[in-house]
This record gives sequence, structure tokens and C-alpha cells, in this order.
Amino acid sequence: MKIGIITNLYPPYQRGGAEYVVVRTVEALIDMGHDVFVISGHPRKKSNQTELDQNTSERIYRFFPWNVYFLLDDHRHIWIVRFLWHLLDAFCPCGGMRVGSILDDEEPAIVITHNLKGIGLSIPRAIQKRDIPHVHVMHDLQLLIPSGLMIADSKRRFMTTRFFYALYKMVCRWAFGKPRLVLYPSHYLQDQYETAGFFAGVETMVVQNPAPDFRPIARTVRTPGPLRLLFVGQLEEHKGILSLLDAFDKLDVPAQLIIAGEGTAREEVKRRAKLHKEIIYLGYISTPQLINCLGVTDALVVPSLCYENSPTVIYESLEAGIPVLASDIGGVGELVQDGRNGYLFKPGSLNDMVEKIKMMDEKKDLFFRAQEDIRRTVAPYALKVYARTLVKKLEEVIRAKR
Repeated sequence: MKIGIITNLYPPYQRGGAEYVVVRTVEALIDMGHDVFVISGHPRKKSNQTELDQNTSERIYRFFPWNVYFLLDDHRHIWIVRFLWHLLDAFCPCGGMRVGSILDDEEPAIVITHNLKGIGLSIPRAIQKRDIPHVHVMHDLQLLIPSGLMIADSKRRFMTTRFFYALYKMVCRWAFGKPRLVLYPSHYLQDQYETAGFFAGVETMVVQNPAPDFRPIARTVRTPGPLRLLFVGQLEEHKGILSLLDAFDKLDVPAQLIIAGEGTAREEVKRRAKLHKEIIYLGYISTPQLINCLGVTDALVVPSLCYENSPTVIYESLEAGIPVLASDIGGVGELVQDGRNGYLFKPGSLNDMVEKIKMMDEKKDLFFRAQEDIRRTVAPYALKVYARTLVKKLEEVIRAKR
């Protein structure tokens, strides 16, 4: 089966967990013998022509969408420039024309789209215009909120903001038309979009993101010492890193906090690490380095203040047999089973976070002995299981078209 996959970012250009999900999907489909090509964006270069990379197992088409800047540069621009960027992204037909030309040449049996913000919301219509079966995989809230971020306790908005968001959602609903199938990685995300009136009359289903297929370091004996906590992710306020640092200051039990990642809070993290010898800041880490960190960690901490969908780092931690301490927000509660593979706490509540960290300290040896049970909680989301489910649904969509 020839499968086209379209995504706004694809390595080496990436931002978060969605890109890892796409890469894992592509690799699994190729391993199953399918012919896969990828269409994605790239930063502006000397030429605006579509580039084809055939040095990988998949064919990768990259183009710079006709817009004022590339998606990864949004933090460098003021709001009025970002507003113009959103208008062009929504209404300029250039992305759809570029993608349509590639689809005409490749003639895929089916197309899967992932995040499209930044390469053009005209793409879904271009696919559907050609009567190619279209499956869309949702990753976050970016069709409901331009930033894709909704902070806890921030649902109340000014009248002008509510009007703008309502208009934005209406445009996104129109742009996406009617795919044949929409996949959600969490029930939370499905509920958000159905409540907003998206994809009426379209088949939808929840299929959890695929867990990483890597081999963690075997841990036979827990190294003696204090509770060791790990934070991996963007060093941004909405990811809860500053709340975690404040909660760590309030702890009255021996503990060590390892922090890995980059972001605008980087300097504050470095400052706290200098003041507190039990805080270790590593900066950006690769996957092998993450595996090493998980090998000496008692628990991963995900203190998000924004509504998360299905964070990749949680899958990685559970796959390694490491329990998770996480904010009970968005789709996180669908992965963390309170008391079995971690604990949930109220987002933004320092006291609740501190209490759950202390509970983890009391039961760290128990959780260490429960590594295999923790891994079993993520077994249903194995990459091979995900790929088989996905292919089965793709074949059903293709048969339905015929």
C-alpha cells in the first residue's frame, strides 16, 4: 500500500512529541512493507522549490510554505506578525497547491495528515478534492486555540478574545472539510473537538499514541540514596517547571531533582541549580542520554499547567518501568493510574505536588520492585500494536471508498 504522510514538522525540524509519533509511525509502516512518503516543511532557503530527500528509507518532500516565517520561528515575532501568519496559513492556497502537485505524481492509496499548522490549512481540501481517502491524526488543541495551549483555570476570556477564538475555530472547521477518519490519542482530546463541533458526520476513534520502541537499562538493584526525580521537557512556565522548583524548595525529605531540556526558563533553572546542590541541570539530552537518566531515576515528574494530550515522555518513562508524578490535566489521567504506575496531583497546587512527592518517597522501593507491572500498563500502546491497528483502519477506509 502506498501511503502519504503529511506533517508540518519532520526531523531534523521538530518541536515536541508529535514529531516523534510521526517518525515511529513511518518506521513501523515501512517495516511492514508499505511504500511511504512524507511531505513536510523546511525553513526558507535560497530556493523555494520543493526538495526531495531520497537518502532515507522514506521519500521526504520538503517545501517552504508561502508565509512570513517558518513555524519554529514564531517566538521571535510580535503578536501582529503572528496574527498575519495565521491568516496566510489559513487562507493562502499555496500549501494545498504544493501538496496537490506531489500527490498527483505519487498517486497514494491513502493520505494521513498530522499537524498542518504552518504549512497550510488548504491541504485537507487539496487531498479531498482529488478523492484520495484522507485520515487525520489529532495531536493537540491547535485547531481550537492558535497557540495550541490552554492553561488550567484560564477558560474565562475577554469578549474580544472569545469572538476571535470562535472565528478561528470556524475557519479551521471549514478548512478541514470531511476526512474519512479522525484518530484521537485521548478521550479528552476527542471530547474537546466534538464539543466544538468539529468533524460532524465523520468516523472518529481513540487510538493511544505508540510507546517508544527502545530498550531501557535493566535495573536490578536500586542505588541507595535520596528520592531521585527527573523532569524532561520544555523549560516553559506552562510546562510547570517553575512550580516544580518551588515545590522542591518546600520538600522536607531528602531528594534530588534532575532537569533536562531547553526553553525561556533556562536561566532561572540554572540559577536555582547554583543555589541548590540537589538540583542538577543537564540542558538538552538525546534519547540515549534519556535512557541513562531513566536508569537512575525513581520517578518522572510532569507538572504541566497546560492541558496536555498524551505526552510522549510519559510513555517513555512507563516503558522503562519508572513511575510518573503528573498533573491531572487533559489526557494525562488516561495514562497514569494513581497508585499503580504513579500519582496524580492537582495542576498548579504546590501543596498537593509536595504531598505526592512525599508519597513517592515513602514507596520508592515498592515502585522499584513493581517495574514489570508498570511496563504492563503501557504494553497496550506498543508500536507494533499501534501499527497493526492503524493499517487495519486504513484498509477499511480504502475499501469503503471503493
